[in-house]
Amino acid sequence: MTVTRRWAFLGGFGALLGAGGFYALLSRPPSLDYVRKRLAGTMSAPTGPLSVYHLGHSLVNRNMPAMLAQLAPPGHHYDSQLGWGTTLKAHWGDAEINGFEAENAHARFRPAHEAVASGEYDAIVLTEMVEIRDAIRYFDSALYLYRWAETALRARPDVRLYLYETWHPLDDPEGWLERLDRDHERYWLRQVLGPALRRLPPTAQIHLIPAGPVLAAFVRAIEAQGGTGSVQSRTDLFARAADGSQDMIHLNDLGNYLVALVHFAALYHESPVGLPYRLLRADGTAADPPDPETARLMQEVTALVVNTLGLSGTTT
Repeated sequence: MTVTRRWAFLGGFGALLGAGGFYALLSRPPSLDYVRKRLAGTMSAPTGPLSVYHLGHSLVNRNMPAMLAQLAPPGHHYDSQLGWGTTLKAHWGDAEINGFEAENAHARFRPAHEAVASGEYDAIVLTEMVEIRDAIRYFDSALYLYRWAETALRARPDVRLYLYETWHPLDDPEGWLERLDRDHERYWLRQVLGPALRRLPPTAQIHLIPAGPVLAAFVRAIEAQGGTGSVQSRTDLFARAADGSQDMIHLNDLGNYLVALVHFAALYHESPVGLPYRLLRADGTAADPPDPETARLMQEVTALVVNTLGLSGTTT
C-alpha cells in the first residue's frame, strides 16, 4: 500500500470511528462457526432434581413448566416471571411489562431480579419475545441476554444458563416451517445467542433449548405420514379460542407437552423416550394427552434434534 493510499485508508477509518463505525464493527454478529465451537462439547449431567427459574412470556406459560416438573425427578422446583410478549429488556426494568399482574398471579411467581441474583437456582431459562426480528432491532436482545446471564453468573458461577428458542405465528407470510428453519441460525444463534456469548468470559456458556427446531422436525414427521392419532397437522398443536377460531401462536396441551420434553432433554441430559404423557396442567386439571403413538414420536424427535444440534451441552 502506498503512503497516499495508506493515509486515505486511515483517514476513512477515522471518519468511520467518528460516526460510530467502530462500535458497528465490534457489534457485528459472530459467525455460526463461532457459536457452534463455543457451545461444542458437553457439561456434566445433573445428579438430581434441579431448581429452575423461567423468565419469559406466554410461550413459556404456566402449564409447560408444570409439565416439565412432572417429567423431571422428584424434587424438581421452579419459579417464573412472565408477561405478554415481554422482552428481556422489559424484564430488566427498562420497558413496561404488559400483562404483569395477570400472568404472575400464581404461587410460582418470583420477581426476576430477586430470583436471578439469589444464586438459589441450578438453571435459569431465558427467552426473548417474538417477533424475534423486532426484538433484535428495537429491544437489544443480545445485550439483555448478556446482562441477565452476567447477573446470574455473578451470583452463582456454576449456574446452568439456557436460551429457550421459540417460534412465530402459523400464518407468517414467509412460511411457518421456512421461518423456523431460517430463524434458528440467522436470528437465535447469530444475533441473540452469539453476541451475548462473545461478551461473556470464554468459560461461560448459555446453552440452547431448541423448541423451534423440534417443533419443525415433529411437524414434518407427522405431516409426511399424513398425521398420527392425536396430531393430524401442525394446527393440532396450537390452542383454539372458545368460538373454535385458531390461535396462531399459543400452544395447547399437546404442544406444551412437546416443548416440556425439549426442556427435559436439555436440562437433564436424558432421553425423553419412555416418559409419561398423561400429565396435569398447572391448575391441577388433567391435560389433554397425546395418544401413545404420538407421544412416542414426540419423544423420539426431541431426543434426535437435541442431540443432533449439539447446542444444549447434553451428554446423551
